[in-house]
Amino acid sequence: MKGDRVEIVIDAGDTTRTYEVVATKAGRRVDVTIGRGVVVVAEVTRSGTPVRTARFMSTRVLALVEHPVAEAVLAQEAAQPQPAPSS
Repeated sequence: MKGDRVEIVIDAGDTTRTYEVVATKAGRRVDVTIGRGVVVVAEVTRSGTPVRTARFMSTRVLALVEHPVAEAVLAQEAAQPQPAPSS
């Protein structure tokens, strides 16, 4: 769902790095798959086609946090009138 995001914190040797994968358009979602030592985070369309993919070794992943979009925010966005296109 648009606005969903997953935050991944990685051990990069002497420091940590943070990555985010966000569902950027309506109808897209973020899928997380963990298997065989690899964590795959992908932004996926309604039909299941991956748009953006991030892969990490599971031994390096320190945290994987999913941030679903709040339903109240979605209701507010739907209630707001859309501005008319100017030409």
